[in-house]
Amino acid sequence: GPHMSTEKAPAALGPYSQAIKANNLVFLSGVLGLIPETGKFVSESVEDQTEQVLKNMGEILKASGADYSSVVKTTIMLADLADFKTVNEIYAKYFPAPSPARSTYQVAALPLNAKIEIECIATL
Repeated sequence: GPHMSTEKAPAALGPYSQAIKANNLVFLSGVLGLIPETGKFVSESVEDQTEQVLKNMGEILKASGADYSSVVKTTIMLADLADFKTVNEIYAKYFPAPSPARSTYQVAALPLNAKIEIECIATL
């Protein structure tokens, strides 16, 4: 079916799917920097959480038949926009040019007090 799920990325925290396929697109729900096996944050640091988010995202993309290079749009939500530069440096390793379209927001709060959450849309 259209609902994608992998145990190599954190389970959904509510009534939503890790990803949904529609037409030739895959829509990934927001991903947090949780370790799949424990459901706990990799650490409190935004660097570690960003790396873990992107690794988790890669596993969901792979399970969906896509990969980082198939991503056309990302949305980054930060607890603190001061982390923007740090996040960009890590993000660039996973999405080298030509990078996907992107929006970045500072939000009032994220689930489980995460420092960062990223969602994306990829093509198949």
